[in-house]
Amino acid sequence: MYLSQPSSQGEGWEENYLQFFAPFVGKKLHLACFNCFCFVEVIGDPMRTRSKIIFAAIIVLALAIVGVSLLLNQNKAPAAGIGLTVDKPNDVNIRILSAIPVESWVRETADKYNAEKHKVQGATVHVEIVTMDGLIALNQWDKDAFGTLPADADPLALTDAQKKSLENFPTAWIADSRYLVELANVPYKSRLGRDVFLTDGEYRARPLAISPMVWGIFDSRATVLKQKYGSDINWKIIHDAALVKGGWADLGGPSSWGFFKPVIPNPQKNIGGLEAMVSAAGEYFNTTRIDTTSIGDPKFQAWLLELMQSVTGLGVSSYSAEDFALFGYSVGDGGLLLESDLLQNMEGLQTRWNDKMDVSYPNFLTWHDFPYAVWVGPETTALQKNAATDFEAYLLAAPQQTRALVYGLRPANPTVKVDATPDSLFVKWQSQGVAALIDRTTSMKSPDRDVLTNLLRWYELNVK
Repeated sequence: MYLSQPSSQGEGWEENYLQFFAPFVGKKLHLACFNCFCFVEVIGDPMRTRSKIIFAAIIVLALAIVGVSLLLNQNKAPAAGIGLTVDKPNDVNIRILSAIPVESWVRETADKYNAEKHKVQGATVHVEIVTMDGLIALNQWDKDAFGTLPADADPLALTDAQKKSLENFPTAWIADSRYLVELANVPYKSRLGRDVFLTDGEYRARPLAISPMVWGIFDSRATVLKQKYGSDINWKIIHDAALVKGGWADLGGPSSWGFFKPVIPNPQKNIGGLEAMVSAAGEYFNTTRIDTTSIGDPKFQAWLLELMQSVTGLGVSSYSAEDFALFGYSVGDGGLLLESDLLQNMEGLQTRWNDKMDVSYPNFLTWHDFPYAVWVGPETTALQKNAATDFEAYLLAAPQQTRALVYGLRPANPTVKVDATPDSLFVKWQSQGVAALIDRTTSMKSPDRDVLTNLLRWYELNVK
């Protein structure tokens, strides 16, 4: 630094410089390093020389204060409030709610993941799987049974009781269907003013596997129906056959079969029942999108009531395909079933009843897509959320997606084909109508909350 006389040579310039430097005396100046060289030129008359010496002394004093400050503080810890230090845990636990149809595959994958001791941000991840039906889980979210924090809660200042209450809070939810996640998000967004399940971004809900609702009818019965109505199975055939007064005798089958008994999942116990009614409405109105006006139509309601009342008591179950395998014709003659459930029970159907199950696909298709939805609220930590996405990526990787074929699930990973392994149930049962590719352009759009709740309410009031 070269110091020379300021340009202003009027009276009091020394005082001005003292006032300039005064605010810095005693202050801590954070500098990485500095080198300072002061050169004082002593020339001219004594007054000017004295002024220069005073000015230079002030500069040297200020620099000395800075140097001493740096030496005194270089080994001190930062003051509280300058930065937040977070202890890194060695382990992190995540709790995943899983829909029943994928539970076996997800649990097997979680066991494998845990055994491999995956780490996220240096912490070993442990995955806990909790099996829960989709409608029950939706009801739990609606009632806030898992216990979210108040909207104004500070996650950095939680009480011990609040921390204890969050120990079993779900980190993520694998629902049966995407629209269950969307429905669960609605009350939270209204109450908290924010989304808790996202449709975009890093934590968005992504499908893990796909399983459509399909027609599964005992081959002996399906053959008679096709001969009678001259077309593939659809909702109109199911409805009309169920109302034939003479039963199977009038349909062209043996009278010993009694009446045609269709099976539809119970919508109060299984989301497949709601999907069945959505598919039936789509075919009735010849549209892929239904609304509250459609399902409120009196003619449609009368038609749907005739159909639903024809379902036998045993047929109204949460596990229709398993019921077929266990109880055969006493459950019913066939119905709309979840493809993965049907494929997993196909062996039992054939070994117990010696009658193949004919598989076909509705024109107006509905399906489970098993979205993996990460909870984004403050009830779970950033580390837990990141661990959840790591497990999600593991589920979507090719080895695990290939393994899903053994459970009759269609991979969400597009690089994995349904015939990727000889153990694939799609390969094993292809001869009975199981399709590798479903060529349907009339897939039903996800209905909104009002449509689903109105259908459920209609069922509760009318179907006995």
